[in-house]
Amino acid sequence: MPDSKSLSWNHALPAALLLMAPFDLLASLAMDIYLPVVPAMPGILDTSPAIIQLTLSLYMVVLGLGQMVFGPISDRIGRRRVLLSGALLFTTASFLLANASGATLFVGLRLLQAVGASAALVATFATVRDVYAERPESAVIYSLFSSMLAFVPALGPIAGALLAKHFGWRAIFLTLGILGLLALLQALPKWTETRPALATAPPAAFRPMLRSTAFWTYTLGFSAAMGAFFVFFSTAPRVLMGQAGLSEVHFSLAFATAALVMMVTTRFAKRFVAAWGWEGSLARGMALLLLGAVLLVIGQALAPPSILTFVMPMWVIAAGIVFTVSVTANGALQAFGDRAGTAVALYFCIQSLIVGLLGTLAIVLLDGDTAWPLAGYATFMALVTLTSLKALRSEQRRPTAAMPADGPHTP
Repeated sequence: MPDSKSLSWNHALPAALLLMAPFDLLASLAMDIYLPVVPAMPGILDTSPAIIQLTLSLYMVVLGLGQMVFGPISDRIGRRRVLLSGALLFTTASFLLANASGATLFVGLRLLQAVGASAALVATFATVRDVYAERPESAVIYSLFSSMLAFVPALGPIAGALLAKHFGWRAIFLTLGILGLLALLQALPKWTETRPALATAPPAAFRPMLRSTAFWTYTLGFSAAMGAFFVFFSTAPRVLMGQAGLSEVHFSLAFATAALVMMVTTRFAKRFVAAWGWEGSLARGMALLLLGAVLLVIGQALAPPSILTFVMPMWVIAAGIVFTVSVTANGALQAFGDRAGTAVALYFCIQSLIVGLLGTLAIVLLDGDTAWPLAGYATFMALVTLTSLKALRSEQRRPTAAMPADGPHTP
């Protein structure tokens, strides 16, 4: 049953989404909106390109690994304090970045910005787990968050380029600071504490999660889904503009259709998850990834790169991503309600490592100018996830199993 603190979170779903979504979006936007000015930053800050590259790579590393710190902290002191502190740090660092003039200070502030984003992100998802884990709205929240994030890589660089062109590079970080401040001011009076009352400072022990088949199964599914989009995002410019010859405008429109498919699928995700259950939704999501990969292989083998051969198969994968991410957080974290912050941190950290390492490896080894990296990653990770799901079902059928199935399941 929900804890009394969870019951104090009495926002209607649209209001809750409006409250939480900015913290999910800002963590990614701070990366993507900055990309257009990266080539100019060595000259602006009188430093080397390698130092500026650190502002990208270190941001990603700190964003992922920081959750391993803030997850356990949120289990100890609560979600609200971690979220507000992280939002304040992100906002402050963004405003200071807009006024930075030296490379050392700039890199340091980017690190602080990532620390703040990491804290706010893990507190946001821990709150979702606290409040909505046993409610059907969770499928809508998780899938909608992922769908909204699909627009950030598509629109973020465009927004950054326009801001830099008309107002200068500092306007990018000033905009991030303003958006962070607005999100913080909205959260201050409305974001109530949701940490379960019984979660009295549990130790930051990761072993129970790492030994859980359910945790690994759903975390692998999340990695498969989000990694597929990462590989698509990374290779689409090279395939569609470099090989298919699309203009920047036509590329942006084609790219956005994948996000549109995710948004439309999200509209129906709640109904399908209720019918299929967590395991059924995960299995069908992986099946769609495999189907999309098959279509990519056929297109790559039989026709030149085009929207038909590259983007339309991604529509199938995009639907699979939505069905997958609608259930993976609940499936992975269901058994760890007393330490949801720690579990969320590990969940996102593992996903970040898998996507970053295997996704990049697929792009490097399988020729990023083709559909092979996306087809290869989607196929491999979907098969790994389905194998783990089979093991989970076998484990649940054992009479001696210590714990019954996590959440609703398909017969």
